[in-house]
Amino acid sequence: MIPLKDNNPTRRPPFVNIVLILLNIAAFIYEVSLGRDLEGFLNRFGVVPNVLSGSAASAQFVPGVFLTLFTSMFLHGGWLHLGGNMLYLWIFGDNVEDKLGHIRYLAFYIVCGLAASILHVFVDSTSIVPTVGASGAIAGVLGAYLLLFPRARVVTLIPIFVFIQVAELPALLVLGFWFVMQFFNGLMSLGYQTAGMGGVAWWAHIGGFVAGLALVIPLRKFR
Repeated sequence: MIPLKDNNPTRRPPFVNIVLILLNIAAFIYEVSLGRDLEGFLNRFGVVPNVLSGSAASAQFVPGVFLTLFTSMFLHGGWLHLGGNMLYLWIFGDNVEDKLGHIRYLAFYIVCGLAASILHVFVDSTSIVPTVGASGAIAGVLGAYLLLFPRARVVTLIPIFVFIQVAELPALLVLGFWFVMQFFNGLMSLGYQTAGMGGVAWWAHIGGFVAGLALVIPLRKFR
């Protein structure tokens, strides 16, 4: 299921959400401009689980290494990776920002992204493949949206073999299905992880989503 838009108006312009989208796009344009230097750039600013887990295990705090937990949130591996993430952020982020307020939404987004990367490093600590993407932070946004607006209607593209259908479904169904798929794939990936294996960071998605569920209600009540 691919969400296209939601029928859930906001009261205020989502300034922070728009800035986050623009930052991700700008970062990707810079990546494209690097050409052959891109691989080194991603290794330097992406999350490399083996490096992070090694630094943590040896109790050696290297600022540049741990900073990648933040910088990796704004990097992407391709146009489809960027486009898919920004589509989800555009559809669901504005309503969460509207409920939390601009500053709390920004803090919420960053903390969810950090939680996502930390869980990914914990689960796949031997991987030497750099992980990039806003997926973990956006997963937190999805978790928050699920709790705040479970009955909101989401216009969704549903591919059924060679047929394509568009339907208006409740957010609880769309985002609940999304999380079940992430969790199932995360469990399946546990038996196939190797140090040189790339792919989707399923556990980052799971970590971000759970962080979003845990944080959104306290932040909203505090506001």
